[in-house]
Amino acid sequence: MSSHYTATVTREGRWWMVAIPELDELTQARRLGEAELMAREVIALHTDQALEDIDVTIDISRVGDIDDVSAKVTSIAEYRAKAAEAEAKAMIESRSLATELADQGVPIRDIGELLHVSFQRAHQLIAEGRG
Repeated sequence: MSSHYTATVTREGRWWMVAIPELDELTQARRLGEAELMAREVIALHTDQALEDIDVTIDISRVGDIDDVSAKVTSIAEYRAKAAEAEAKAMIESRSLATELADQGVPIRDIGELLHVSFQRAHQLIAEGRG
């Protein structure tokens, strides 16, 4: 059975301080990528659980004068996901329009001009739209 903990991570000088509030424990890591493992190891030692049975969420609350780093990272990830979704929709629409225009006899160079892509990319869009 897996147990879940939250580790609150802050930057102190050259170290990442990793606090596990549920256990009132503290450890440190040289690199942020080590914080989860360090937390899991402290939890395992404190609770006699196997490492693979411990799930840790890392909450980066403060780095220097920057507060709520985890919230800002989450916000950036949401923006990136929305951008990727918009890019995917734009690609679908570009393929569709490029194919429709080609079917109407519009030259590939003009399709590229309309879609603000190169002649080669317009050709690819048409091929993908028909494929």
